[in-house]
Amino acid sequence: MPAAYVIVEMKVSDPERYKEYMAAAPATIAAAGGEYLVRGGRHEPLEGDWQPARLAVLKFPSFEQAKAWYDGERYRAARAK
Repeated sequence: MPAAYVIVEMKVSDPERYKEYMAAAPATIAAAGGEYLVRGGRHEPLEGDWQPARLAVLKFPSFEQAKAWYDGERYRAARAK
């Protein structure tokens, strides 16, 4: 079964709330069999005009596991923070 990737583009508008989210989200990813491949850091578009403020790339063993993580109760609770 091929791996699945979740690409997240975000703009942090409330740093305190983001700290709460980041305290909760990594455990939900690991529990679903996922891992961070990219989390923040310096980036530069080499083509086009895409200018994301912040990026994360997650890898899951399958599409189904990625969807189950995103739609799952634990991650929904983390997103609500």
